Amino acid sequence: MTDKIITVRPQGTHISKQQLPNFEGISAATAGSQHLCMHLVIIPPGGRAVAHYHDGFETTIYIIQGKAETRYGKDLEFSTINEAGDFLFIPPNLPHQPLNLSDTEQVIAVVARNDPNEQESVVVL
Repeated sequence: MTDKIITVRPQGTHISKQQLPNFEGISAATAGSQHLCMHLVIIPPGGRAVAHYHDGFETTIYIIQGKAETRYGKDLEFSTINEAGDFLFIPPNLPHQPLNLSDTEQVIAVVARNDPNEQESVVVL
């Protein structure tokens, strides 16, 4: 634990287990966080994540730009459509798969999770 403010300036993107570009943000590795991570994710035009869930961890998302469909449920049988300005909450262990509904614009979102290691709890389906 630190007693100072940590600034993280992303130097670029990396591809997550979900197969989406992520900008490095706050995590145990970058800031010494013990209970959460937060990063920026981009879904390219026409893109989608690999279906997955976060083993034991809650996820919150704020959509900055674009419009996405998120399929969810055991067989991804449910769906919600969200756009810029929407907040989403995904419970632990809920299978889900976000898809960009545009073929021309990217979706940009801030993602936060109560997992300081960001990718370790991701289980790809």
